[in-house]
Amino acid sequence: MTRDNEMTETLPKTLGVGQVRESRATDPQVRLIDVRTPGEFAAAHIPGSYNVPLDLLREHRAELTADHGDPVVLVCASGARAEQARSVLETAGLERLSVLRGGVTSWEQEGGELNRGRGTWAMERQVRLAAGLLVLTGVVASTAFDPLKWVAGFVGAGLTFAAITGTCAMSRVLGLLPHNRTCSGDGRALLAALTGDGAAAK
Repeated sequence: MTRDNEMTETLPKTLGVGQVRESRATDPQVRLIDVRTPGEFAAAHIPGSYNVPLDLLREHRAELTADHGDPVVLVCASGARAEQARSVLETAGLERLSVLRGGVTSWEQEGGELNRGRGTWAMERQVRLAAGLLVLTGVVASTAFDPLKWVAGFVGAGLTFAAITGTCAMSRVLGLLPHNRTCSGDGRALLAALTGDGAAAK
């Protein structure tokens, strides 16, 4: 059995925390790619992981090619954005991609170590804050102008759609805010952690 076949069997589409630990212990070439925003990554990330934000992958999807055959495990807060990243990368032709099931949240819940620093709130928390403020503003403002009550209904419909489809338009919008954006000059360097050879990644 070849090494490629072995890795195909040991790295399925999704991996639990224990499987990721085992894969990294048995194969040092496994790359852990965190697709959250730079601010989220700075706040807390798995040791040895690299930050390649989802918006950066979308922006450069047409030019993504890998100079390596290393297995890649995609990580986000809960797994949803990592799944979106996998779709982008598979469309670009990258292979041997897996998603950490439950993301950083599951990693921490199962006792995994995290490197912590100063950064922004997790995107899910930012979405809850923005949605809550919009609903509250709409309800309060509707006491003066009744049609504004539909702002709350619109937000509720958007959250329902997000839950059903696994996508979130609000998180896409919030991702455009400066504290969630990747510095333009850093983009190529960040992408190298995913697409470059072993030396480039390190």
